Amino acid sequence: MQIRKNIKNVSLLVVSAGIIFLNSCAKKNDAFVNRKVSFNADWSFHLNDSIIDKDTIGTATKWRILDVPHDWGIEGKFDEKSPAGYGGGSLNGGLGWYKKTFKVAAEDSTKITSITFDGVYKNSEVWVNGHYLGKRPNGYIGFQYEISKYLNYGEKNNEIIVKVDNSKQPNSRWYSGSGIFRNVWIETTDKLHVGQWGTYITTPKVTAEKASVNIETTIKNQYQESKKATVTTTLYKEDKKVTSVTQDITINANGNQTVKQSAEVENPALWSDENPELYTAVTEISLDDKIIDQYKTTFGIRDFKFDLNKGFILNGKQVKIKGVCMHHDLGPLGSAINTRALERQLEILKEMGVNGIRTSHNPPAPELLQLCDKMGFIVMDEAFDMWKQNKTKYDYANDWDKWHKQDLIDQLLRDRNHASIFMWSIGNEIPEQWNETGIEIAKELAAITRQYDKTRPITAGMNPPVNMNIDAVTLQFEKKNVSINPLAGSGVLDLIGYNYAHQTFEHHLKNFPKTPFIATETTSGLQTRGYYDAVSDTIKKWPVSWDKKFEGGNPGNTVSAYDQVQTPWGSTHEATWKIIKKHDFLAGMYVWTGFDYIGEPTPYEWPSVSSYFGIVDLAGFPKDVYYMYQSEWTNKTVLHVFPHWNWKAGQTVDVWAYYNNADEVELFVNGKSVGKRAKKGEDLHVMWRIPFEAGTLKAISRKGGKVVLEKEIKTAGNPSQLKLTADRNTIKADKNDLSFVTVDILDANGTIAPNANNEINFSLKGSGKIVGVCSGDPVSHEPYKGTKHTALAGKCLVIVQSGDKSGRLELTAKANGLKQATIVITTE
Repeated sequence: MQIRKNIKNVSLLVVSAGIIFLNSCAKKNDAFVNRKVSFNADWSFHLNDSIIDKDTIGTATKWRILDVPHDWGIEGKFDEKSPAGYGGGSLNGGLGWYKKTFKVAAEDSTKITSITFDGVYKNSEVWVNGHYLGKRPNGYIGFQYEISKYLNYGEKNNEIIVKVDNSKQPNSRWYSGSGIFRNVWIETTDKLHVGQWGTYITTPKVTAEKASVNIETTIKNQYQESKKATVTTTLYKEDKKVTSVTQDITINANGNQTVKQSAEVENPALWSDENPELYTAVTEISLDDKIIDQYKTTFGIRDFKFDLNKGFILNGKQVKIKGVCMHHDLGPLGSAINTRALERQLEILKEMGVNGIRTSHNPPAPELLQLCDKMGFIVMDEAFDMWKQNKTKYDYANDWDKWHKQDLIDQLLRDRNHASIFMWSIGNEIPEQWNETGIEIAKELAAITRQYDKTRPITAGMNPPVNMNIDAVTLQFEKKNVSINPLAGSGVLDLIGYNYAHQTFEHHLKNFPKTPFIATETTSGLQTRGYYDAVSDTIKKWPVSWDKKFEGGNPGNTVSAYDQVQTPWGSTHEATWKIIKKHDFLAGMYVWTGFDYIGEPTPYEWPSVSSYFGIVDLAGFPKDVYYMYQSEWTNKTVLHVFPHWNWKAGQTVDVWAYYNNADEVELFVNGKSVGKRAKKGEDLHVMWRIPFEAGTLKAISRKGGKVVLEKEIKTAGNPSQLKLTADRNTIKADKNDLSFVTVDILDANGTIAPNANNEINFSLKGSGKIVGVCSGDPVSHEPYKGTKHTALAGKCLVIVQSGDKSGRLELTAKANGLKQATIVITTE
């Protein structure tokens, strides 16, 4: 095979920086030795760009040095003719190669060395020193190869080559990204060690006074003789030891053994969405009184159930799941994972009141789950977007028969200790849900899931669970002429997962008298941040039907930011939440979507390239409806008034206010009251329809006649200056940390210019680089990997990444006719 010949040739010719891995001896009192190290730095990358080198690499191949995680798709140009289509973000895939040379210490020759990839999109194949390790088609699941027997130890170089084939398009309904887009690790262990994803921790009995903790640990013995060892598991709360259990074992040569241990925790600190308390289990294997392996597992102690009548019960308390669905891309950073970028998304969502994340529609990066554990999110961990039947021509359905079992097992083993995960989803809007084939597949997937984790319920996103004409729902229920989705009625699922069909929610107990409810996907409201239609109280359904091309819309492919545009299968944001909040038996919802994402620009096609669904735009700037949720989902006192106050003289403008903790809101134009408004019945906002008059729009919320909050919006003059605001002014000098800098275009008085769309140029001094620019405009074709970008509604974002040196980063923004701005970010 030509590929192997080329790999051997490259192996002899490539010289690059190597990394020596020194496996430190474990200290008896050090409970947190990490046995794996990052393998992200100093890869070489080549993207095939011609027919000649389509499936080969050789001595003439040109490479560039980079660090992974890496997404080559986000570096490309938007292309109307991209085979990925507008659904895939109009960005191209292709076939790419990664290689890296490294050294391994001579003393590690008696140990086990493995390489772990957290995710490679897609069809990855891996070679070490010319030896073929294997292939994984699924881009979202992690995998590991042991490479010990192929390595050179000491001074001689080793080489790893990874082929990534994302050339067959379309294979996704949204932007997937391409490449080694998640972290890579080298793991070095003794031949007697805890296996990959080798612990399983459960808490079968939990009270406020005491919790039982069961630990199952899979031990691997790769010695040629049996071993007598001691396994000790110590539980920690932060750095304080809680309890410890020890067991002596004898394990056969080249054998695996599962060790079961139990402990009790007195007065446990219970994990919840409001107080995400975590524990750490440190498992140590000792031979002859010497610790030879340590394995750390983070877990939480909590008691929960989904109740038919009371919804979701967490630690004895009824909790409404207020969640959002999230795709895996990070906006202008593409699909290359970055922990700080994930953390920022979650911080923004937490501020809104979100307490739940659905990993739509694939296994997420491990870092997302770690953050959800720490920050308090109720996670629906989802496995598949399709089973055997395709949704796009080259998608995972083509690999289903060979790979689905392994991929699901790996996801369960990897994720099942996370405190934040409360349900498994085995599929999203699966075509087979409507027939017997789907029931049989669901039974298989559910059986696999229960084999590896019996502590969490299983669901699927069904569209809808009740097979009906949604427009005639009331009439059908009156006649009791309702048929049940075969998958929903099969008894396979522990939770009935509703995708949309919000009109049926109130009838759930009639249709499914034995199975609790979860709204797996809701709403699909559409907005462009900062754009407003003249009349706000008419509901528009765009497109007319999911299977019909959308004709019409607004100039520039915009969508009104009032909560008035929905898909025909969904609802406005207010409509679904009004139903969910009303009934105890409705456990909660996951809104489509928390953030905008690249691709799937419903209701439009090209030239739109990113979605309109997000409550937060692609740059991370909240849309107005964010504050409706904040007023409903948090205890923060909210008064959000919109739109902006720059219109034509005399133009009629609808002014909305989201508010809470108050009885009413009074609106003033240039000091003159235009009336008080109070929410009535199920209202979630108030509105005034008034003629525009330049000056100041002021809103005052009151409770019991006393002022609660005041907000002003002023008419802006001509754009005059730029303002830079960093989410963090000090970041780590680790080549990974990020500072997200918001650029506001202001008039001479410091008022944001809401219609400004100036092109802004950026420059950076110091040990760092600009890694992303974005305005949140779904129609923008400017590259996200650049140093200039056009603002949307007076705002733009620039993302700065640290280098490896401490010091100052000086970011400057310039635009024609505007006063420039500079901000200093410290790295340390």
